Amino acid sequence: MRLKVSRSKNSASFYVTKTVYIGKKERTITVEKLGTEKELREKLNGADPYQWAKDYIEKLNKKEQEESRQVLVKLQQSKLIDKNKQQSFNGGYLFLQQLYYQLKLDRICAKITAKHKFSFNLNSILSRLIYGRILFPSSKLNTFQLSNTLLEPPDFELQHVYRSLEIIAKESDFIQAELYKNSLALSKRNDRILYYDCTNYYFEIEQEEGNKQFGPSKENRPNPIVEMGLFMDGDGIPLAFSMHSGNTNEQLTLQPLEKKILKEFSLSKFVVCTDAGLSSISNRKFNNQGERAFITTQSVKKLKKHLKEWALSKEGWRLEGVSKTFDLSKIEDSGELKDTYKETVFYKDRWINEGGLEQHLIVTYSLKYKEYQQQIREKQVERAVKLIEKRPANLKKHRQNDYKRFISKTNVTPDGEIAETEIFNIDSDLIASEQVYDGLYAVCTNLEDDAPAITKISHNRWKIEECFRLLKSDFKARPVYLSRDDRIKAHFTTCFLSLTLYRYLEQRLEGEFTSTDIITHLRNMNFYLVPGEGYIPTYTRTNFTDALHNSFGFRTDYEIVTMAQMKKIFRETKK
Repeated sequence: MRLKVSRSKNSASFYVTKTVYIGKKERTITVEKLGTEKELREKLNGADPYQWAKDYIEKLNKKEQEESRQVLVKLQQSKLIDKNKQQSFNGGYLFLQQLYYQLKLDRICAKITAKHKFSFNLNSILSRLIYGRILFPSSKLNTFQLSNTLLEPPDFELQHVYRSLEIIAKESDFIQAELYKNSLALSKRNDRILYYDCTNYYFEIEQEEGNKQFGPSKENRPNPIVEMGLFMDGDGIPLAFSMHSGNTNEQLTLQPLEKKILKEFSLSKFVVCTDAGLSSISNRKFNNQGERAFITTQSVKKLKKHLKEWALSKEGWRLEGVSKTFDLSKIEDSGELKDTYKETVFYKDRWINEGGLEQHLIVTYSLKYKEYQQQIREKQVERAVKLIEKRPANLKKHRQNDYKRFISKTNVTPDGEIAETEIFNIDSDLIASEQVYDGLYAVCTNLEDDAPAITKISHNRWKIEECFRLLKSDFKARPVYLSRDDRIKAHFTTCFLSLTLYRYLEQRLEGEFTSTDIITHLRNMNFYLVPGEGYIPTYTRTNFTDALHNSFGFRTDYEIVTMAQMKKIFRETKK
């Protein structure tokens, strides 16, 4: 590159030019316009623009030479590698690091540090607990050890990790509130729709202790559990969470956490969406105040007799945008009509008064959903038949939706005689009674909006169920091996933060890749250190890595990333 000065009668303009070859033809192109002589003198406070331009171009040429130079690595087949010397490092965390700093979690750590006045680096510890939970979920000890495999080494000791857990637990509510406020600067939050649900996590212990109590386990395990309540926004990004002892009635967990959101998050206008297990009359009335509203699933089986008859009636069903009503029996009896309306969702709605509260009851019907429910039941009946035939001794008390519910037992033979042993059969009456509800889905709300719009909001509850799946499977948040309640709370705080960062990562990638794709690729983004030269990527460049680099604005997929380039990436991801 060289300097070109274009002169006119009253001025001179400075350009950076470069000779390139297009085919076999030599051409001179303009790389950069530096400005006019007058502009540069003003910018440089009177300094010589000619000398400045020459120095600037010299730096550009030096940088170009460095980036284009070939690196030769000399290796000896007879020389052993150094013992206990780390040579391979993970760089997948760098993309998480950029999100971590964009959410200003470092500033949250700074505020907490100033409050408690401890000496260890909370920001460094918290960030690595989060990166570790997403990429290499394991114990706190293993997470500490794995921190040494990141491109940037840790600056703390294992004892500091355990001390930090006490602080994170104390400041969990503050972290959540600050994170929400910081997230508003990163992207617009869909906080007019809030989804709430509960799950529980088991411990590898047999005795109750603190919040670890026996309760109704979601996995039907005989272990003490803790309960987690989670709010997320309409886009599936976590908002706030709370922890409770395992024997807590989950219906009682909604209002305290929602009150915290109202107070500390400065939110007042939103719709709370829950499943039927959390939809007590008290919770519905609580969200019938101010500018809040509720949408909750409703069991058709548990409706009052006249409402159940109305919901089960085949007549009076409607379609969005269609004025006439439909008779479902005519559709179900016609193969042609069934094909026509296979992907269609019918609905009927009315206002009811339950528990002194006016509610909008909406019932939907889908042939596709009916088929799905039938398939599930058929598989459950098949399992029940096999159990009767091969392992009747395994018949025990079952849960409400357990396949064993289809098995009935009697001590009387078909002839009316007393049997010597219990006789097991498939309960055909129960199957028939369940079949009448196939295809039906119901919600209750205090909103007056159109029924299809309300049911669409409710159907998005799958996003919060996916949050729990990610926590339990991909992030391995269970089983929990920590014993102290404060460390348990800190553990779930880091899980919550990890889930938040991950959701923003998904958002950056526009939902193009599965969780398995994302986590596996980030975990495999390793680099080989060439001392004094830089880092050689040892991962496979794919459509995913291209999308990742394009979304985050930096690249690590050159044949070698120099030390200077990597240091620049470190700085860029911490802005």
